[in-house]
Amino acid sequence: MPVNLGVCLPTFGERGDEGMGEIPSLARHAEQVGLDMVWAGDRLCARTPFLESVVALSAAAAVTERVRIGFGVMQLALRQQAWAAKQLSSLQYLSGNRVVLGVGAGVHPEDWQVGGVPFAGRGRRTEEVLRALPDLFAGRPTALLTVPGEPVMTLEPAVPAPPVWVGGMSDRALRRVLDHGVGWLASLLEPAQLGEKAAELAALAAEAGTRTPEVGTTVFAALSTDPEESRRHHRRLVRFLRSLTGEQGLSEQQASRLVVSGPPEKLAERLDQYLRAGATTFVVNLSGDGLRRQYDLLARTRELLAWPPSHSNERCHA
Repeated sequence: MPVNLGVCLPTFGERGDEGMGEIPSLARHAEQVGLDMVWAGDRLCARTPFLESVVALSAAAAVTERVRIGFGVMQLALRQQAWAAKQLSSLQYLSGNRVVLGVGAGVHPEDWQVGGVPFAGRGRRTEEVLRALPDLFAGRPTALLTVPGEPVMTLEPAVPAPPVWVGGMSDRALRRVLDHGVGWLASLLEPAQLGEKAAELAALAAEAGTRTPEVGTTVFAALSTDPEESRRHHRRLVRFLRSLTGEQGLSEQQASRLVVSGPPEKLAERLDQYLRAGATTFVVNLSGDGLRRQYDLLARTRELLAWPPSHSNERCHA
């Protein structure tokens, strides 16, 4: 299976950071250096400045022609169902069918409070929206089960349904992958942990008699050939990663193990470990200065990935 190497656009940043304003040019540069995908996270209320994902990816789609446009991941049930479907189908239409729909149930209660949507029951609502999307994208009359009265909606123009990637680590999330997704998008897992979950997902698929979904993962990295710069960016990215998970989330040691900082050879080594664990799609979340230069180094990382190796049947389930 081919490797898909993409980058998470800087839809978030520190106050005063100008990188968010460069999303169109950065998306264009990602395409020019040969990356496969550009992604955006999805938050409503965050501790740092954060751009809305549909708007950011629309800006990226408008200046590119080839790269796929990925949500990593959209909190689908936080949004009003009809508007979410309309936005996604419009982006699919205008991008030339390049949307990759990553979906998660959401883990930050503050997003739901300010969005006026109950945090409880979000998993069920996510599944109800996912169940309706194929018919909506196809232009068929579809009942909106998350809306009072279950009104029927018909979307036009019809578009091909984008591939759905489901995020989340719970058993329910893995079963959601089997029911609605082509792939599972993991985050905050080391290669060995990813291998264990990938094996669990494969076993569930075999039990259900369905194809084994593809596996992808987010990788947090800061690429540089300068050792001092790498150390500085590593410390900054560890702080950011811990801020995402809150006080009860990742320890400094855990976050540090997840962050890859240094030259392309170091990132290629980590991606090779994930490949052996079963992942073939990578959302590389880059941090630090000089993102264009880092995109160049990420393209170099692809060249260093010698995959599949002669022992490609090995997997990391330790």
